[in-house]
Parts: sequence; structure tokens; C-alpha cells
Amino acid sequence: MSVWSGEIAEALAAFVTVADLAGAPIARGEIETEFLAAPHRPPAFLPAGKMAVYGFWWNGIWLKIGKAGPKSSARYTSQHYSLHSAQSTLAKSLAKDPDMLTVAAFDPRNPGPWIKRSTHRVNILLPSERPKELLSLLEAFLHLRLRPRYEG
Repeated sequence: MSVWSGEIAEALAAFVTVADLAGAPIARGEIETEFLAAPHRPPAFLPAGKMAVYGFWWNGIWLKIGKAGPKSSARYTSQHYSLHSAQSTLAKSLAKDPDMLTVAAFDPRNPGPWIKRSTHRVNILLPSERPKELLSLLEAFLHLRLRPRYEG
């Protein structure tokens, strides 16, 4: 198991306890996890009946962790790869980061190809009939536990 996928596996095991303590128990088997190693292809769609937390990992750190509700397919599939979509995206964060100018093959005018080529991605899927607060709790828990660079 790689470092980044191991971090997710450990975090999700702990999250089951957190969700139980929060009064929204969820079995580990209800949480689907998809690991996309670099280079990766963004998912084509958010599966029906699912909501998601996703993350991008590169060079030993988590870059971004976000969430997409069951009606937020574009957020899940494409927005983080483009400078011309939503406000808070991985592409925009990377393009604004002066440290990224020293990274080989990174183009701040078009970060999408670099993101696909260089980052690992994890997709964590929850049943959409679960409370949306559970999705928010998972995202917040992973922010605290994994400390992504472009959050906060």
C-alpha cells in the first residue's frame, strides 16, 4: 500500500468512530474508495446515488480535499482541472502558488494537464441518502487529519 492510500485507509477507519460519536453511524463497508494513481484520468461522472469527498496528493503532501454533493457532478469531475470554472479549485490554487513555478513541466496558464499527469487522486463515495452533514463531517475530518496545502 502506498503512503497516500495508506493515509486514507487509516483516516477512514478512524472516521467510522468519529461518525458514530457524532450520532451518524456508518459502516466502513458503506464507504467506497477509489484510488487513482498518477497519471490519472478524472472521473467521467459522479455515480448515481452517491456523494463524494475527493483529494489530490503530490510529492508527499495532500494538495486539496473537497466535496461534491449528489447534484455537483461538475465539481467532482472537471472543475479542479480548469482555471475557468468555480472559484476555489486546485488549478487556481496551483497557478497562484509561486513555489509551483519551480516545478518542472508545470504551466500556470494551464495546470490541468499537470494535475492529471502528476497527482494521485482519491474518491471517497458515500450513499446520497445519508445526511449531507455526514459528507461535510468527512471533509472536515480529512482537512484536520491530512492538512492539505490549499485549504484554509
